Amino acid sequence: MTEKVQDIIDRAIYGSLEIRPEERNLFLTTILERIHIALTKKQVIHKGMYSEVLDILKKKSNIHLYVNGDLNYSNYSNYIQEASKLGVRFTIVTPQKKTPFGLVVADDSRAVDQANIFIKDDLYEREMEEQL
Repeated sequence: MTEKVQDIIDRAIYGSLEIRPEERNLFLTTILERIHIALTKKQVIHKGMYSEVLDILKKKSNIHLYVNGDLNYSNYSNYIQEASKLGVRFTIVTPQKKTPFGLVVADDSRAVDQANIFIKDDLYEREMEEQL
């Protein structure tokens, strides 16, 4: 009984334990099983928008766009504007730890069956090499 009371007091003081904190740090506060697509910072900075992201924003419901706040607004404003136009919620996240990701589109509450969440082009490869 005393351990249970101590647990309640500890949660009140320090907050609840976070589920998968390393994963949340990497993917801008969401978890891998909810992600439809993720772009690296270099891919977000690249001029234009990825059609794969636009398709998901247009076709999927109950989604959320997470953007890396370490990037300049001008690098991701086109994605924010498109999300706003389509009624997709978004959050600009200030990462607590270093992450190669600049943009993540994820389901708000459910796991999705997505085999490959990355667009593995030259920009993706360069970003991943720099992380090693």
